[in-house]
Amino acid sequence: QVQLVESGGGLVQPGGSLRLSCTTSGFTLDLFFIAWFRQAPGKEREGVSSIGSNDGNALYADSVKGRFTISRDSAKNTVYLQMNNLKPEDTAIYYCAADSWTGGLAPTYDYWGQGTQVTVSS
Repeated sequence: QVQLVESGGGLVQPGGSLRLSCTTSGFTLDLFFIAWFRQAPGKEREGVSSIGSNDGNALYADSVKGRFTISRDSAKNTVYLQMNNLKPEDTAIYYCAADSWTGGLAPTYDYWGQGTQVTVSS
């Protein structure tokens, strides 16, 4: 069955970097849309970045453009989110999600991981 497992979260100071990993199984990574979402306490789930199936076209929320980079390693069945110049407002639980039909930054994906906590604080 489809499984998504996030890792790489943690506590980092403002201006620091983290790389999140989403290790996938149960499907062919290149044929699926993959996205990263985040949810802070008391806020709605927000789309952060997505990568398209086949062409690998990437989308980013305005709040992370120029700081976050999404990438895919098909040989390792893993999608990464490199996060640089982190800000306190980036603090949230980060989830990866997968869908075989549609992509983008709306939370309409069929499959979700359990999330990993990112805390940006001095």
